[in-house]
Amino acid sequence: MSNRIEYENIEEKILKPYAVFSGKSRGRKVVEKEHTYRTVFQRDRDRIIHSTAFRRLEYKTQVFIYYEGDYYRNRLTHTIEVQQIARTIARILGLNEDLTEAISLAHDIGHTPFGHKGESVLNELMKESGGFEHNRQGLRIVDKIEKRYKSFDGLNLTYEVREGIIKHSTTYDKPNLDEFSEYKSSSLESQIVNFADEIAYTCHDIDDGLKSGIIKEEELENETIWNFVMKEVKKSIDKEYGLKRTAGVRYLINFLVDNLIRETEKNLKERSPLNVDDARKNPPMAAFSPELEKNYKTLNDFLLKKMYTHYRVMRMAEKASMIIEGLFNKYNKEPKLLPTHVHLRIDSEPKERIICDYIAGMTDRFAQEEYKKLFDPQSLV
Repeated sequence: MSNRIEYENIEEKILKPYAVFSGKSRGRKVVEKEHTYRTVFQRDRDRIIHSTAFRRLEYKTQVFIYYEGDYYRNRLTHTIEVQQIARTIARILGLNEDLTEAISLAHDIGHTPFGHKGESVLNELMKESGGFEHNRQGLRIVDKIEKRYKSFDGLNLTYEVREGIIKHSTTYDKPNLDEFSEYKSSSLESQIVNFADEIAYTCHDIDDGLKSGIIKEEELENETIWNFVMKEVKKSIDKEYGLKRTAGVRYLINFLVDNLIRETEKNLKERSPLNVDDARKNPPMAAFSPELEKNYKTLNDFLLKKMYTHYRVMRMAEKASMIIEGLFNKYNKEPKLLPTHVHLRIDSEPKERIICDYIAGMTDRFAQEEYKKLFDPQSLV
């Protein structure tokens, strides 16, 4: 029967020296007895999966609000795609898969309802009270908000997973790093998750955009990366559009992952980090090639112009703004409208932050129902 120590010994044999080893974790804020069978990062992964905040991701917006259709990705399906892509990359690069998986599963745990629009609205509402940023909120959730253990608040995750949450950085994520400012970079496992996130949302947003009709195939084929992908796909699939689309998205994921692995391996060979701390001292080593980076940016500019600012998406965003702003202002004016368990927290922290926590934790559906209860005279309370 395999146990934790055996797994830790296996890591010592198969992982690269710059990987994070479970047996050498910086540990937890509250010291706990080690588990018999699971490593520290396996425990972290399981704690995240069983958390309330993780389950709620199923009904939080990625781009399309849930009632627009069951086909489109939500924040949970996106998270699962990130986890799958990141684990594959970590395995090829000789990094810690369990740590990579835990960071992947937690990377969006602090997201608001209604996607990035919800985040920007809450940040504006909280500008006089510390602002709002979903990576910092994710850390707040796993450090404080989740209530599952008698001995401590939060999930008491390891330093390495918490570092991956707060330092998660993509085109759309620029977190405040004050608490984890010892090194230039995060672990390579965390860096890989950053790119897996970018790859996942770019590729599935293209898929959802084409499926919804917001993006036209002929427009997308003017983009260098997609044009190259479709030329390859058409060699084997040249008739049925639905198959071409899904094959194109699949090929694009493989193309981006392959480029990332090759460029990252090149950077690792050139800089030769001796251990994880040495890797953290370097500028980020996970990267696309310069040529791909340029074409990838152009592709994302296309998505911004044609999809993220499309009138249908903008209408959903305006509804989100109205709902979140309405709820926040109403609760702030009369805190007794908050549920008892939320209202009781106001004595321990500023009122605005408690309200922010409550709204950020809502699903899209719950936020809409709560808005109706407060603003629709005919709705049951």
